[in-house]
Amino acid sequence: MKKLVLVYNPVSGRAVFKSQLDEIIEKLQSRGCMVIPYRTTPENRDLLDFIKAAAPEGIIAAGGDGTVHEIVNLVMKEKLDIPVGIIGSGTSNDFATYLKLDTEEYFDRIAAGNTMKIDLGWTGEDYFINVASAGMVTSIAHEVNTRLKNVFGKMAYYVQGLKTLPQFKALDLRIKTDKEEIEEKAFLFLITNSSVVASFKNAAVQASVQDGLLDLIVIRQCNIAELMKLTAELMAGREMTDTKNVIYIQGTTFDISCDSELDSDLDGELGPKLPLHIEVVPKALEIFY
Repeated sequence: MKKLVLVYNPVSGRAVFKSQLDEIIEKLQSRGCMVIPYRTTPENRDLLDFIKAAAPEGIIAAGGDGTVHEIVNLVMKEKLDIPVGIIGSGTSNDFATYLKLDTEEYFDRIAAGNTMKIDLGWTGEDYFINVASAGMVTSIAHEVNTRLKNVFGKMAYYVQGLKTLPQFKALDLRIKTDKEEIEEKAFLFLITNSSVVASFKNAAVQASVQDGLLDLIVIRQCNIAELMKLTAELMAGREMTDTKNVIYIQGTTFDISCDSELDSDLDGELGPKLPLHIEVVPKALEIFY
């Protein structure tokens, strides 16, 4: 019998996962898995001790991108040699969406122990599984409080974004990759591992979690009309990497600095301030797939 720790966030995704908990446990238990639930708190001080005491054969992260981010960093930094499963139940589930992990068959694959190794990004302090970003747009995520997200879901981000459009200003970014150097006035940059970012499904169509590369997207300074058109195209699922207001580069290392004080964002969580050194860690994490 496969023993799994199910780490779930009770307030993610409009706090509906609590009502789905029994169903998730039933799906895994009926497939011969022993499920040990762990309810997250803001600190999760005892999570590592809980996992060590449980001695599971895998950890299932049930929540949004932030919950997945925390579990990935715990597994990597503590060198836990166990695979991670992902059940997206938050406001934003970009990585689970990219890998299409929202199917009934995913539970079959977890029970069977099907896994694959995926790349991660590394900042020197933290890992990220999907995206590192910074700029005027990414700050919106940290201005939307939990209550607003629980009531309005993804729409809360769009509402906050429209409110702050008049305040957008370009940043002087300096970016050095393993291939080239760029100086650009830009609204933001994204370094992504998958093609799904901020619920936009084709943000970087060439992205792969197994190619040993990360994908840089820079949104150049443009007028509000052009920015809104670009956003509308993204929401419609169109590719953005070949438009005039976007710089797109694949690489293995990125050094990014800015004259302004700027916080980064890692998988939707507050990251270190710029300057940033980011590199890919190929085939770093084993996940159920």
